[in-house]
Amino acid sequence: MSGPGQLAFAFPPAVSYAEADFVPAAASAEARAWLARWPGWPSGRLALWGPEGAGKSHLAAIWAARAQAAVLPAAALDSAEPPALLGAARHVAVEDGDRIAGAAAERGLLHLLNLVAEGGGTVLLTGRRPPARWPVRLADLRSRLAAAAAVAIAAPDEALLAAVLAKALADRQLAAAPGVAAYLVRRLPRSFAAMQAAAAWLDRASLGSGRRIGRALAAELVALHDNRGS
Repeated sequence: MSGPGQLAFAFPPAVSYAEADFVPAAASAEARAWLARWPGWPSGRLALWGPEGAGKSHLAAIWAARAQAAVLPAAALDSAEPPALLGAARHVAVEDGDRIAGAAAERGLLHLLNLVAEGGGTVLLTGRRPPARWPVRLADLRSRLAAAAAVAIAAPDEALLAAVLAKALADRQLAAAPGVAAYLVRRLPRSFAAMQAAAAWLDRASLGSGRRIGRALAAELVALHDNRGS
């Protein structure tokens, strides 16, 4: 049987974006309040912004499920027409809007915003910075982005990440020894995705080796991650 150190551990993993898997915290309280106001957003648009791993994609997925919205990366606007991307959906979430690059993609986003507005729909945008600071050159697009309500999500703190990891383990009917969650939170990437990946690895490693989820197994996980990153 393979030892736990031989198990694959890669970022980002396949992560559940179900509403039940989101751990609410003060860092996302304002964003969640704005999402609850849907569809009453100014101009029919809302932007969630914050650092990597803050939970923007998870909240966008929760909203998309409620609104039956399409979800697409901003990069898709560079090579596909908005009607095809939108399909039959009236609402859409555009991920990583701050990474939009090039005239074609900017025209695509502008076309998408206009198309959704004409159909009485709503647009949720995500990015690392507020839309007013996105590096777009198209004047009409800049004005529409500047008019969107923008709400920040703070990076998750250690307590929140530890809670996410504990929940991910509990969902698998697993329990870690005291101090393991705090140990991993301080040594792995500070994101929800990293905690979900850690729980999946610990599940497989514990099952494969018959060992408890204690500090020794956690240290093997950290070493494996560090070796992959070096």
